[in-house]
Amino acid sequence: MSTRFKPKFNIKKGDTVVVIAGDDKDPKKPRKILEVFPEKSRVLVEGVNIVTRHTKPSAQNTKGGLVKKEASVHISNVMLWDAKKEEATKIKRTRENGKLVRISKKSGEVIK
Repeated sequence: MSTRFKPKFNIKKGDTVVVIAGDDKDPKKPRKILEVFPEKSRVLVEGVNIVTRHTKPSAQNTKGGLVKKEASVHISNVMLWDAKKEEATKIKRTRENGKLVRISKKSGEVIK
């Protein structure tokens, strides 16, 4: 990906999304965004793409062993969840009172 322009995504940390592609695909189960990595076009979604890591014992983790945690998925594999219509939706951006806001295309509601 080119580093000339910073990419703009419609998904932010804390948003509710559904996974529309991949092993954890479930278009009816909303999940929360934990972190967004815009430079890699990836997001960290709660309970999706669980991987097992082998960890050595350290000062914080005295036992070590196997740790299961979420890995990132590509941002194209998730879609914003519209709580009013209870389905996935696309986004449009408009100005309201001088501020740029995200609006759901299915219900017309402002996404906070």
